[in-house]
Amino acid sequence: MSASGGTKAIVAALAANLAIAVAKFVAFLFSGSSSMLAESVHSLADSGNQGLLLLGGKRASREATPQHPFGYGRERYIYAFLVSIVLFSVGGMFAIYEGYEKIKHPHAIEAWYWPVGVLVFAIIAETFSFRTAIKESNAVRGGKSWKEFVRHAKAPELPVVLLEDLGALVGLVLALAGVSVALATGDGVWDGIGTLCIGVLLILIAIVLAAETKSLLLGESAGVDEVRKIEAAVVDGDTVTRLIHMRTLHLGPEELLVAAKVAVRHDNTATEIADAINAAEDRIRTAVPIARVIYLEPDIYSESAAAAGANPAKSPGGPSPDASH
Repeated sequence: MSASGGTKAIVAALAANLAIAVAKFVAFLFSGSSSMLAESVHSLADSGNQGLLLLGGKRASREATPQHPFGYGRERYIYAFLVSIVLFSVGGMFAIYEGYEKIKHPHAIEAWYWPVGVLVFAIIAETFSFRTAIKESNAVRGGKSWKEFVRHAKAPELPVVLLEDLGALVGLVLALAGVSVALATGDGVWDGIGTLCIGVLLILIAIVLAAETKSLLLGESAGVDEVRKIEAAVVDGDTVTRLIHMRTLHLGPEELLVAAKVAVRHDNTATEIADAINAAEDRIRTAVPIARVIYLEPDIYSESAAAAGANPAKSPGGPSPDASH
């Protein structure tokens, strides 16, 4: 997995969640708190999710084969999508079920110092994990806002870890609130309400993750900056006179396919055109190193054909509206 895959953030989150899961389960055994049980399952689900992300990164690094000529880069998207399913089913649905049962059959929390102490420890550990994820994300998100980074990142690991850690921190606060109110009032229903809130939170995060990774699985074009760089690199003004239309597609977070039709002069020889196409491919790879697979088709530009044709700027990966045609 490349550095942008956020391996450090994943490992930090995995270590924190394994330690927290054990502590939460011990607290549940001593206190009987449903919030503690829901949170322990949440941490176990998160640990499994980080394992899935690491596995996806390893499998995505395999070499291309005749059966999969474009490689396995999209396996990282598949495993990120599985994370959303696990978070929804194991984390969210279990917490809702446990919260409902606790509200229906409430009982007082015993040995209050166990859940409170473990929750405080868990908040501290998750804060360090979240801090690592933020630091790793800041190194690659550039000037994007956090919302833009989560929505448009091509590498799914960091957004997944960020949302998981954020959900874990908010869930811990909800669990602490539920336990505290239950202890203050002597009514275990509040512990169940806190557990229900944790379940709803996890399901909402899972839905966001599923929506974003679904878009990646379907195939997303290059970002706006990359598209503009490719457009500028294609044309040399001599043999390649203009870009007629272009499509881009992410084969993986760091693998981009570029397919374009370019205009050449009608009096160029086949050798001149071939040399110009090779030179254009070199310029594209220099401008956008992740452009691994490039197909350029030479053609003779026609004003009438361009005027009659569909506007490629409206298609994913097409040139920007202000590009020359």
